[in-house]
Amino acid sequence: MRIAVPHRTTKENARRIFERRLSELERQYGHFTSDVEKNWNGDRLDFGFKAKGFSGKGTVEITDSEVIIDGKLPLIAKPFEPRIKSTIEREAETMFS
Repeated sequence: MRIAVPHRTTKENARRIFERRLSELERQYGHFTSDVEKNWNGDRLDFGFKAKGFSGKGTVEITDSEVIIDGKLPLIAKPFEPRIKSTIEREAETMFS
Protein backbone atom coordinates (compact mmCIF):
# COMPACT_ATOMS: atom_id res chain seq x y z
CA MET A 1 0.00 0.00 0.00
CA ARG A 2 1.63 3.24 -1.17
CA ILE A 3 0.35 6.72 -0.38
CA ALA A 4 1.98 9.96 -1.53
CA VAL A 5 0.75 13.19 0.04
CA PRO A 6 2.07 16.55 -1.13
CA HIS A 7 3.33 19.08 1.39
CA ARG A 8 4.01 22.75 0.81
CA THR A 9 6.78 23.26 3.33
CA THR A 10 10.41 22.30 3.86
CA LYS A 11 11.46 18.70 4.41
CA GLU A 12 12.51 19.57 7.95
CA ASN A 13 9.16 21.13 8.81
CA ALA A 14 7.25 18.27 7.13
CA ARG A 15 9.18 15.83 9.31
CA ARG A 16 8.39 17.85 12.46
CA ILE A 17 4.68 17.92 11.54
CA PHE A 18 4.71 14.17 10.86
CA GLU A 19 6.60 13.32 14.07
CA ARG A 20 4.29 15.49 16.18
CA ARG A 21 1.18 13.77 14.78
CA LEU A 22 2.77 10.33 15.14
CA SER A 23 3.44 11.05 18.83
CA GLU A 24 -0.19 12.12 19.29
CA LEU A 25 -1.42 8.92 17.64
CA GLU A 26 0.91 6.81 19.80
CA ARG A 27 -0.47 8.43 22.95
CA GLN A 28 -4.04 7.94 21.74
CA TYR A 29 -3.80 4.40 20.34
CA GLY A 30 -0.54 3.01 21.74
CA HIS A 31 -2.36 0.68 24.10
CA PHE A 32 -3.55 -1.28 21.03
CA THR A 33 0.01 -1.89 19.79
CA SER A 34 3.15 -3.68 20.91
CA ASP A 35 6.67 -4.21 19.63
CA VAL A 36 6.70 -0.74 18.06
CA GLU A 37 9.90 -0.02 16.16
CA LYS A 38 10.86 3.32 14.61
CA ASN A 39 14.21 4.08 13.04
CA TRP A 40 14.99 7.23 11.07
CA ASN A 41 17.68 6.90 8.39
CA GLY A 42 18.05 10.41 7.02
CA ASP A 43 14.66 11.37 5.60
CA ARG A 44 13.29 7.82 5.75
CA LEU A 45 11.51 6.24 8.70
CA ASP A 46 11.45 2.44 8.88
CA PHE A 47 8.67 1.29 11.20
CA GLY A 48 7.08 -1.89 12.48
CA PHE A 49 4.47 -2.83 15.07
CA LYS A 50 2.04 -5.49 16.20
CA ALA A 51 -1.65 -4.85 16.77
CA LYS A 52 -4.16 -7.46 17.91
CA GLY A 53 -1.62 -10.19 17.14
CA PHE A 54 -0.89 -9.04 13.59
CA SER A 55 2.28 -7.39 12.33
CA GLY A 56 2.62 -4.32 10.18
CA LYS A 57 5.69 -2.63 8.77
CA GLY A 58 6.69 -0.05 6.24
CA THR A 59 8.48 3.19 5.51
CA VAL A 60 7.77 6.90 5.47
CA GLU A 61 9.94 9.02 3.21
CA ILE A 62 10.00 12.80 3.37
CA THR A 63 10.95 14.40 0.05
CA ASP A 64 11.13 18.05 -0.97
CA SER A 65 7.47 17.96 -2.04
CA GLU A 66 5.81 14.79 -0.67
CA VAL A 67 5.45 12.48 2.27
CA ILE A 68 5.44 8.93 0.88
CA ILE A 69 4.02 6.18 3.08
CA ASP A 70 4.66 2.62 1.96
CA GLY A 71 3.20 -0.05 4.22
CA LYS A 72 2.84 -3.80 4.26
CA LEU A 73 -0.44 -5.10 5.60
CA PRO A 74 -0.94 -8.63 6.88
CA LEU A 75 -2.92 -10.83 4.51
CA ILE A 76 -5.91 -10.85 6.84
CA ALA A 77 -6.13 -7.03 6.58
CA LYS A 78 -6.15 -6.96 2.76
CA PRO A 79 -9.97 -6.75 2.53
CA PHE A 80 -9.77 -3.54 4.58
CA GLU A 81 -6.96 -1.98 2.53
CA PRO A 82 -9.17 0.60 0.72
CA ARG A 83 -10.63 1.81 4.01
CA ILE A 84 -7.21 1.89 5.71
CA LYS A 85 -5.69 3.72 2.76
CA SER A 86 -8.44 6.37 2.62
CA THR A 87 -8.16 6.95 6.39
CA ILE A 88 -4.39 7.45 6.14
CA GLU A 89 -4.79 9.73 3.11
CA ARG A 90 -7.34 11.92 4.91
CA GLU A 91 -5.15 12.12 8.02
CA ALA A 92 -2.02 12.97 6.01
CA GLU A 93 -3.83 15.57 3.91
CA THR A 94 -5.15 17.21 7.10
CA MET A 95 -1.62 17.39 8.51
CA PHE A 96 -0.25 19.18 5.45
CA SER A 97 -3.15 21.35 4.31
